[in-house]
Amino acid sequence: MKKVFIIGCGLLGSSLVRGISKKKLAKKIFIYEKSKLNITKIKSLRLPVTIVKSLKDGVANSDLIIFCTPMSEYKRLILKINNFVSPKTIITDIGSVKIKSSKIIKKFLKKGIDWTQSHPIAGSEVSGPEHGKDNMFVDKWCVLIKDQKTNLKHLRFLNSFWRKVGSKIVIMNSEKHDQIFSITSHLPHLIAYNLVKSAKDYEKKIKFDLIKYSAGGLRDFSRIAASNEIMWRDIFFDNSQNISKAIDIFVKNLRDFKKDIRLKKNKSMISKLTKAKKVRSQIIKLKQDINKPDFGRSN
Repeated sequence: MKKVFIIGCGLLGSSLVRGISKKKLAKKIFIYEKSKLNITKIKSLRLPVTIVKSLKDGVANSDLIIFCTPMSEYKRLILKINNFVSPKTIITDIGSVKIKSSKIIKKFLKKGIDWTQSHPIAGSEVSGPEHGKDNMFVDKWCVLIKDQKTNLKHLRFLNSFWRKVGSKIVIMNSEKHDQIFSITSHLPHLIAYNLVKSAKDYEKKIKFDLIKYSAGGLRDFSRIAASNEIMWRDIFFDNSQNISKAIDIFVKNLRDFKKDIRLKKNKSMISKLTKAKKVRSQIIKLKQDINKPDFGRSN
C-alpha cells in the first residue's frame, strides 16, 4: 500500500498513524485535521505524516481513506470528497454506530464508490493526538461490517489491514453490531454519565462535598464519564432505538434490585450478585481485561 489518508487525527487517528508507521504498512500517511490545536500538537509530536490543508490533496491517489471523526461530521466530509475519490479507493471508518452511518453513506456518497465500515473496539477516556499509542489496536477486536452490498474485495483488504495493525477480526451486519454495542458499550457509558450527574445532584441536595470522598466505584465510573462528549452525543443519538431498549432492560433490573433491598429478599439478592460476579471471571477468561485487583493499578 502506497498512501493512506486519515481524516481526523485525535486519539484513534493518531494511534493509527503510529501503528501503520511502526508496521510499515504504507509508504506515506496523509492526515486532514480541522482543529488548529491538534495540528500544533501533531507537529510538536513529529508524527510521521504529511498534513494536508484540503481534502482534495489527501484523497487524490490514496489507496485507503479512514474516517476518524465524530459521525456528525460524515455528511459534510462525504460531500467534500465526492468530486475527488476514485472507485479504486478503499474507504472505511472507526465509528461506533453502523445503521445510521450506513444511511448517511448510501444517501450522500457518490454512486459507484464503496465504503466498507470498520469498528475497532479500542480507545480511552482521554482525547487528542498526544494520547495516541502504536499498540492501541493490538489484541483488540475490530468489527468489519458485511451487509448485502458490501464490496468483498475491499472487505478482504480491510481484514488483512486490521490484522496487520494487530486487531482480532469479527464480521457481522450493521443491525447485529448496533444491538450488541448498545448493551456492551453505549449503555455503560450512559450509566457512567448519569451516575456522576446523580452524585453531583445529590451533593447539591445535601449541601455536602461528596466528590472528595469518592470510593473506587464512583472513581472508576468518572473515568468513563470523562470520555469525549461530542463523540458520545453522536453515539447516543445515532443508536437511539437500541439504546432506548437497553435502558428499558436496565430500569427493569434496577427496579428489581430496589424491591429486593426494600423487602430484604436475601436469596434473590444473593442470586443476582453471584450471577453478576461470574461475568467478571468470564471477561478475564476471554482476555478482555487483566486478572489483577483494581485493574492492575498500583495506587
